Amino acid sequence: MTLSHSPTVGRRPRRTLTFGQVGGRTVTALLIATFVLFFAIPIVWLLLATGKTTNQLLTENPFSVGNLDALVANWNALMGFQGGAVLGWLGNSAFYSVAALVVTIVVSIPAGYALALSEFRFRRLLLVATLVIMLIPNTALVLPVFLELNTVGLIGNPLAVILPFSFFPFGVYLTYIYFSTSVPRDLLAAARIDGCTEFQVFARIAMPLAAPVIALVAFFSFVQNWNNYFLPFVMLPSSGSYPMQVGLTSLLSATPAFNPSSVGAASIELPTLALATVLSVAPVLLVFLFSQRFLVAGMTAGGTKE
Repeated sequence: MTLSHSPTVGRRPRRTLTFGQVGGRTVTALLIATFVLFFAIPIVWLLLATGKTTNQLLTENPFSVGNLDALVANWNALMGFQGGAVLGWLGNSAFYSVAALVVTIVVSIPAGYALALSEFRFRRLLLVATLVIMLIPNTALVLPVFLELNTVGLIGNPLAVILPFSFFPFGVYLTYIYFSTSVPRDLLAAARIDGCTEFQVFARIAMPLAAPVIALVAFFSFVQNWNNYFLPFVMLPSSGSYPMQVGLTSLLSATPAFNPSSVGAASIELPTLALATVLSVAPVLLVFLFSQRFLVAGMTAGGTKE
């Protein structure tokens, strides 16, 4: 018996899109196009600008590729600005950010653990205060922090930047959410029954389980500290103690295109300024690229309940 093979056998029927699906895809395409227009294009232009001369940047196609000689010249001009101040600013940024990050981890993780798994007086009040402070813009706190640090004589001292950077209520809240939802209380109770002290329960049980959220808090703290401009600008009067973000203002003021009175031997051209901008964001980009796995784990860690 011979079976006839229809030409439509094994072929998937063509699915007709509904009006809602077409509209959803259109909105998605528009959002992607908007993202490319307002975010990706300026970044591409900035990267290409680092390998051009000022004349090429102003007269040639904005998206034309520069050359290695121009990139090297821009790098040398940047490194020679104020006797190599840029490397000092980068070092200051790294020092302030890492030092504040260490203090943030030492303070935020135990604080979130205590708020989530301990019972004590004013616990709810402290949690509410943490949430309220999260809503206050950092710039609104600069003046009272300045007056407080000025009273104890820390203005101009690295501690004037490190200590306020270490105050990270968002990290406390992230840790609180994680310990409230993702750490089994029975496991901690079993450790106490086995004779562990409260510190040992925290150090040997809770901390290893909290590695994803610790990485998340560390990343957000580092990014916030690295990109902070206003607080170091107010607290550090000396250019030698500036972080990179504040140092960029010195470069900007030495660029004739933005400050015509800066024309001279110490002036900075636009491609050099573009290179400095790329250099200022490169550390954050590198940290993000090498910590994506931990960040994803930390973001999804509180998604399940005990």
